Amino acid sequence: MKRLLDLAWPLIGIAAVVFSAWLLYRELNTLSAEAVIDSLAAIPLHRWIFAVVSTLVAYAALAWYDRIALLHLERPLGWGFISLVSFTTYALSHNIGASVFSGAAVRYRAYSTKGLSASEIGVLVALCSFTFLLGTLLLAGIVLIIDPEFFATLAGSPEWSERVIGLAMLGFVGLYVVGSLMHFRPWSIGSFTLLYPRPAIVFRQLLAAPLELLGAAGIIYFALPSGDSVSYLSVLAAFLASFSAALLSHAPGGLGVLELVFLKAMPGVSSADVVAALLVFRLLYLLIPLAFACVVVLFFERKRLIDALGSWRQRH
Repeated sequence: MKRLLDLAWPLIGIAAVVFSAWLLYRELNTLSAEAVIDSLAAIPLHRWIFAVVSTLVAYAALAWYDRIALLHLERPLGWGFISLVSFTTYALSHNIGASVFSGAAVRYRAYSTKGLSASEIGVLVALCSFTFLLGTLLLAGIVLIIDPEFFATLAGSPEWSERVIGLAMLGFVGLYVVGSLMHFRPWSIGSFTLLYPRPAIVFRQLLAAPLELLGAAGIIYFALPSGDSVSYLSVLAAFLASFSAALLSHAPGGLGVLELVFLKAMPGVSSADVVAALLVFRLLYLLIPLAFACVVVLFFERKRLIDALGSWRQRH
């Protein structure tokens, strides 16, 4: 059964890429490469700098995810090591797809060298994923209440229903906070048990996750033309919808899925400008970090191999 599941996720991801690419072609078949290049060239230098700063904010917040989980486990490690592991984990998992599984493999390889057990690393991975979920629910709930028209237009539903969904999302986050403050009993779903972290851990989660999403959305916002037609709130809403869809699709890098949902979510903005902004996002948030992560992995594995050979020679 496990082998079937291991095979299913890549197949689902590939199918999502193929289907999204077909839909994306239908959406953009009249768009010229020259128009996209012109949109890229029109991005001012200061907005490139803001986009780079947004990327750094997003990855710093992702490192905070791991730090929070390690504090929950009472296994604090140095910020330098955590940042390197977190950066490598997310740079690889965001590009590979099926981020929970690919991220778990990288974290196990790294944190096991610091004495963490497989079960502890499993809790760390689960808490990091839950931190991201909290941030998504918190920000999406706020956006749905403040600007229900955006999602109502996208989903073809009445605005009041979007506000209700937003309140339900915030209610879930509130219940989680109350459960931590009041020391509620753990949730048990089958063999999975969710322990409420300490309040200090929960409040850190509620800061770290939104910060990461705000930073990632900022990359796209600063790559789009400034003007009344593009507000940060609308870009954040479109990003939450498209990035969540990309993660759920298990498509490598959310390829095609991210672009398709984002284009549908922002019909009032030029397609060339949107595609250019998403190319900037992929460059700064996905491709450049992936290149650095591959170098980090090569050096890490080289060091492990040298250490293993040294131990073998001492024994023989």
